[in-house]
Amino acid sequence: MFLGYYEHKIDARSRVAIPAKFREELREGLILSFGLDRCINVYPPKTWQEMAASPEFAAPLITKESARRMRRFTFSSAFTQELDGLGRILLPAPLRQYAGIKDVVVIAGVNTYLEIWSKENWDAEKERMDEEARGIAERMERRE
Repeated sequence: MFLGYYEHKIDARSRVAIPAKFREELREGLILSFGLDRCINVYPPKTWQEMAASPEFAAPLITKESARRMRRFTFSSAFTQELDGLGRILLPAPLRQYAGIKDVVVIAGVNTYLEIWSKENWDAEKERMDEEARGIAERMERRE
């Protein structure tokens, strides 16, 4: 389980160190792709494979425009990576550009995967989360 968030600097070669507590789960590699909120999603291979096999992605919905677009969004932006000897990964240019990442990132644990945010986007998202958390929790409680 991925928990917490951590701030890290990007080095001159566009690499970022993954927090040590997350490395064991990612020792067999990882997949990076666009996240829905202008961040980069980071999946362990097993989680990626489970997601790819889920009905939302695996079902033959080629006639549904939204399904085709979601598949393109997710899979065309995906890059496989491995941790180097220092626990770093390369953040590919298309993903950095999409997420607005320049020099400082926030790596956030989101249960089964990680998100990598630009510091600026994370600060804005954290502010929204802080403002909306109570209302979201109340709406979720009403659905039960």
